[in-house]
Amino acid sequence: MARCQVDYAGRLTAHLPMATRVLMIKADGSVLVHSDGGSYKPLNWMSPPCSLREGKTDEGQVEWTVTSKGDDTLRILIEEVLSDSSHDLGIDPGLQKDGVEKHLQELLAEHPATLGLGLTLVRREFPTAIGPVDLMCRDGEGLSVAVEIKRRGDIDGVEQLTRYLELLNRDPLLAPVRGIFAAQEIKPQARVLATDRGIACAVVDYDALRGLDDPTHRLF
Repeated sequence: MARCQVDYAGRLTAHLPMATRVLMIKADGSVLVHSDGGSYKPLNWMSPPCSLREGKTDEGQVEWTVTSKGDDTLRILIEEVLSDSSHDLGIDPGLQKDGVEKHLQELLAEHPATLGLGLTLVRREFPTAIGPVDLMCRDGEGLSVAVEIKRRGDIDGVEQLTRYLELLNRDPLLAPVRGIFAAQEIKPQARVLATDRGIACAVVDYDALRGLDDPTHRLF
């Protein structure tokens, strides 16, 4: 923790005036500058691979110069060090989440009929030029159905599915393709936008999918 001034030069320039901040140097070589606000995001940072060199200005102040492979430069002028500590965090086991999109996708791939009567799976991660569709299915009439799955459904998810549908409907072997937007929770604005675009919304009960023989769902 130190009082410092930070200047970045690269694709653009950025300046952080002198203030108290948290400076993090990680084992992977990355350097991050945090303030007491701004949520979890650093105010400025340099991603690895990069090199850090400590020197002094003409006035005798300590200055760190962090240089990236692309010659971007982060200069940290340190006025006062308030706290300096180093810790070995060991091997990180990784973040384990329950109920996230991957698990929802796996469960819905096993039980596609919970999204609509007669729905059967064609393929998970169906490839397109702009990214994979979570599930490609067929309904009881043999028509294509693209399913986009989110943990929490918002407008961005509807926009993403809209782009997939526009592209998929250009393929004469698939068209017409309709869409289903599936999530554990769907925000009202997202539901309105989806309805306006002819996309069905499915609120998925994750616990029911995991544990019940007849998972429940609501289709709007």
